[in-house]
Amino acid sequence: MATDAPATRQRLEGIDLARYFVLIGMVIVNFDVVMVGIEPAQTHRFAELLQGRAAATFVVLAGLGFGLSAQRADWQQTAGVTIRRAAFLLILGLVNMAIFPPDIVHYYAFYFLLGLPFVNRSGFQICTAVAVLTVSFPIAVLAFDYEAGWKWEAAEYSGLWTFGGFFRNLVFNGWHPIVPWLSFFLIGVLLSRCELDSRRVQVYLLLAGAGTFAVVTALSGWLIGWADSIDQELRYFFTTDPVPPMPLFVAAGAGAACAVTGLCLLLEPPLRSLRLLGWLTPAGRQTLSLYIAHIVIGMGILEALGMVGGQAPSRALAAAALFCLAATLFAFVWARTFRRGPIEALMRRISG
Repeated sequence: MATDAPATRQRLEGIDLARYFVLIGMVIVNFDVVMVGIEPAQTHRFAELLQGRAAATFVVLAGLGFGLSAQRADWQQTAGVTIRRAAFLLILGLVNMAIFPPDIVHYYAFYFLLGLPFVNRSGFQICTAVAVLTVSFPIAVLAFDYEAGWKWEAAEYSGLWTFGGFFRNLVFNGWHPIVPWLSFFLIGVLLSRCELDSRRVQVYLLLAGAGTFAVVTALSGWLIGWADSIDQELRYFFTTDPVPPMPLFVAAGAGAACAVTGLCLLLEPPLRSLRLLGWLTPAGRQTLSLYIAHIVIGMGILEALGMVGGQAPSRALAAAALFCLAATLFAFVWARTFRRGPIEALMRRISG
């Protein structure tokens, strides 16, 4: 979700650009989820490549924006705004979850709340928290039933609206559980402390992030092959898939997020020179509004047209592209009159 950059630093439009591209990735993934049939195809594999990684980058960017915003305010002000914003996101997310169960917005409420105590913590303390969260998940899988509540064939979660079911889904076995997904938010807070306007830092983020992603992906493939020769159930501990989110998924997701952030910061000057940046960044500043719109409006239209389920992957990709084009144009036109997106403006009015 977009947050304002500190007043003492020129806004990094490369971050808005990164949010824009990640939003496109999430739209592709979610349209694929609701439209595609069982038979895989090239566009389906492309959506699978983005699955989890786009959302992880989205969370990293949220933590980055949160960290930048916290730098210009005292603790009391940051805490007050964060608590009110979390309450808003929780209510919005719960409503959205009734429409689209894999909702991520209500998780954001808890990412912000739990990330708040780390605003003034040292880099070492944040890294320790990331490591603990990451390692805690496979331990929890060994100690508890990860499949509790799930009906995997129908992608349904029974007991979600009970206290116990909601808590379990939120913390442990939901689509984006706090353990370990809070790690991505804290990584974003760490990134906010870097000199992001430095070309050297931008290149480092791109190369280190891409290198981490490549190495972790290759290591995952090797470990899965080794595990299959011993016990096939071991393979789940070495995947980079978002479900279940094992340590290699966190490492790969963090690498992808750093690479995307660095790349988009590097692309900011040339795209500005080509007069393209101004067409793309408004949507990056309105990601919360557009995320809700792609579910309420985009998927609502798909359902009205009878295109939910049983569609070819190419049709899902085409529908996602059409929505993203419409969203880009809407955000551009809206930004000519209003500073923030509709839901962003409402959230700011409520949270202060």
